[in-house]
Amino acid sequence: MRILHLSTRLIVGGSQENTLLSCIGSADQGHQVALAYGPIYGPEGSLLPRAQSDGRIACFEVPDMVRHVAPLRDLRCFRQITQLIGDWKPDVVHTHSSKAGILGRFAAWRLHVPAVVHTVHGLPFHRFQSRAVHRAFVLAERMAARRCHAIVSVADSMTRQALAEGIGVASQYSTIRSGLDTAPFLNAHLLRAATRDRLGVGASVTVIATLGRLAELKGHDDLITAALPLLHARGRDQLMLLWIGDGWWRERLERRLEREGIRDRVILTGLVPPNEVPALLAASDVVVHPSWREGLPRAVVQALLCARPVIAADIDGASEVCKAGETGWLVPVGDPLRLRAAIEQVTADMAHAARLAARGQVEVRNDYDTAAMVNRLLALYREILERPTAYGQPTQR
Repeated sequence: MRILHLSTRLIVGGSQENTLLSCIGSADQGHQVALAYGPIYGPEGSLLPRAQSDGRIACFEVPDMVRHVAPLRDLRCFRQITQLIGDWKPDVVHTHSSKAGILGRFAAWRLHVPAVVHTVHGLPFHRFQSRAVHRAFVLAERMAARRCHAIVSVADSMTRQALAEGIGVASQYSTIRSGLDTAPFLNAHLLRAATRDRLGVGASVTVIATLGRLAELKGHDDLITAALPLLHARGRDQLMLLWIGDGWWRERLERRLEREGIRDRVILTGLVPPNEVPALLAASDVVVHPSWREGLPRAVVQALLCARPVIAADIDGASEVCKAGETGWLVPVGDPLRLRAAIEQVTADMAHAARLAARGQVEVRNDYDTAAMVNRLLALYREILERPTAYGQPTQR
């Protein structure tokens, strides 16, 4: 098959890693793969070098594919995507993220691409938006859902929320978990001691890690509020925070750390290559994921693969991997007091926390493997292409 993936921003992030691994996995099985993306800039980093180094993935930049709403650029972007699809002639167009997902589906449907698929990594609408913005995104997604054959959700909660808003029909949806290269995480414990030495963290220090962009709605402010009394009560040789990642909010967050008098208690790694993440997670003792919105939080999956105890905000698909009392702890989103209580509970009985983390590792190691994800995606493509209406004008919904 000729498979074209479209992603708005090829930055270092969960949905982008999912997309790139899907490309690589499909190429491994002999398919022709292309990846199109908008301009890459900013502190989040880029996955483009990794895609280009593979050598089998045709990479195309779409100059006007930007994240924010920009009517003139969006119109040019639609034309650019349409031309790319017309020139490359894919059997499958698979879109990711909101902008690429909406414009890409319209363009692919217009050109009668035999299989048009969209993955919901995280819904573009959420409860923290204004009513007008929320409504606009819902309407756009409803229209785009009529212009694709299948919608893949990385979490069951994404399907439920989308259907509740009238986006598509149930028969379009299937859940395919976001895959990872699991081996580096499963073996990361071997790097724990050396990584802690490199970070300057003593053996007696409890390290609470957070993995994610330093950005709005990622919950870093909640973690500061939750951890502040604990950091003041315990010495630097007892408790530290480790923030893995970078983003536009870094300076703002650092200023707050300075004001609170805890800047020296937080290790900020900045942007790190994805292959360094397993060792950093293994160097921690607890992983906290306080994000206010997610699809399925890959950081939680990665932490459990490393057998690290997890505390996560109970939002979207978090509860599908961090199961309260079974594989981790869930707290209400935006509730620093409950987050603090969970941190105190976990750190007070690390033996119990380790047992839950070990159980979580067993549960995720097979369900979130890249090979399983790729095989299910390819099976979905084939199923669509084998339908009587797959070629020519797709059936209008």
